Amino acid sequence: MDRAQKEKVVEELGQIFESSGVVVVAHYTGLTVAEMQDLRSRAREVGGAVRVAKNKLAKIALEGKPCESMADLLTGMTVLTYSEDPVAAAKVAEDFAKENKKFEILGGAMGETALDRAGVEAVSKMPSREELIASIVGCIGAPASNIAGAIGAPASNIASILSTIEEKAEAA
Repeated sequence: MDRAQKEKVVEELGQIFESSGVVVVAHYTGLTVAEMQDLRSRAREVGGAVRVAKNKLAKIALEGKPCESMADLLTGMTVLTYSEDPVAAAKVAEDFAKENKKFEILGGAMGETALDRAGVEAVSKMPSREELIASIVGCIGAPASNIAGAIGAPASNIASILSTIEEKAEAA
């Protein structure tokens, strides 16, 4: 790789470190090409990505970035799993690690917060952005439907009372 290519890789990695909600660092020694493709496709399904890069270039790209503290994790054969959603990449990495013992999660970063192995696991158990939005919409919608039901109920009660009065008046 010549100098221009290295600079381009450093720039791309810098963008990844700045724009990602979470970055997970793992060792992948012994994984087959098919297993790596499986990891990449899982990450793509949730809007994330997987990147293998030279540790030295990744450390250069980390300089001055919010997640600079994860530079210590970049040793050996490492792979980066990342996503804008602060939970998606962690979930993908955790699920993949459960099925593939050769994929060893080292830690990562969520914004300025460095994550150890337990931290990545904790993040992976959090609800995703879509799940949070759905629960918020449900919470907002429930009171509105209750209010509509409460407002509509007296009107239907009045209507039934009036029809009962009319029936009694006609019978008399």
